[in-house]
Amino acid sequence: MDNGLPILLAQNSAGWFWVVIGVAIIVALVIIAVLMQFFGLWLRAYFSNAGVTMWGDLIGMKLRKVDSTQVVNAKIQLVKAGIHDITTNDLESHYLAGGRVVNVSRAMIASNRAQLDLDWRKACAIDLAGRDIIDAVNTSVNPKVIDVPNPELGKRTIDAIAIDGIQLKAKARVTVKTNISQLIGGATEETVVARVGEGIVSAIGSAETHKDVLENPDRISKAVAARGLDAGTAFEILSIDIADIDVGDNIGAKLQADQAEADKRRYQAEAEKRRAMAIAQAAENRAKVEENRALVVLAEAEVPRAMAEAFRSGNLGIMDYYRMKNIQADTQMRDSIGGQDGPRDEHKA
Repeated sequence: MDNGLPILLAQNSAGWFWVVIGVAIIVALVIIAVLMQFFGLWLRAYFSNAGVTMWGDLIGMKLRKVDSTQVVNAKIQLVKAGIHDITTNDLESHYLAGGRVVNVSRAMIASNRAQLDLDWRKACAIDLAGRDIIDAVNTSVNPKVIDVPNPELGKRTIDAIAIDGIQLKAKARVTVKTNISQLIGGATEETVVARVGEGIVSAIGSAETHKDVLENPDRISKAVAARGLDAGTAFEILSIDIADIDVGDNIGAKLQADQAEADKRRYQAEAEKRRAMAIAQAAENRAKVEENRALVVLAEAEVPRAMAEAFRSGNLGIMDYYRMKNIQADTQMRDSIGGQDGPRDEHKA
């Protein structure tokens, strides 16, 4: 028993030794695998003098769930472009904030080459605001042309009417460049298009005749440019050029024709109203005549009754009655003779 115990202990110690060796090998393999995952990236950063460390930067990015490839590539691009004041931490912070690190780094390189006043914080703010920072920098270097109106919205021309009533259809081209200082919070391209369109309508509307505009289209450009339409926008207007201007309809004549037609309908309605009132008045007069005739008939019906009452009361005698009948017969005879003589005399005349 005494001799077997040391042997057993020696066997157990040898077993634990190999277990420890195995665990160490596994840990070493895991470390080597991790290091190999970042080795190529670290090696590129090292030879680019990007200042990226294996443990402090690459492994830390992995733990913070940051795309290390994107950050390191952006850092290498910045260093090679001569921009050394942007650290890996700056790139990582912008990535964690939801920004597009590659776009911002390229914009910084382009602005540095073009000597634009764009710092890292402002570029990050522009990117986080949803603006395309690369397009903004490119537009600052290479101005772009905006069509007014925008054909993508379905409208082909800006229509306006001169004082003489003639419609003009104009197209303009606005050359702009990005105003980096006002890109955050500045109005967009749609605002510039709307303002220029409004200026064209105002300039044409103030012209005495459409011929003045056709003879000098630049008067529109000058009038629009003088209004400072780029105030508060993310752009600086370099020029406004009238690309095309055509004569449209005679809106003044159409309006006059429509007004005349409206007046005619109004006068017809008023005449119809007066005719209806006259018809109603005539009908009312006929009704009054019939009413008066009825009163006359009633009054004539009272004559025999009055005569009978006069006979009964002794106020009228039989001889008086005969004399009245003779007078009536004589009157009727004279009326009939007068009615016959009238036409006969007219015929003789």
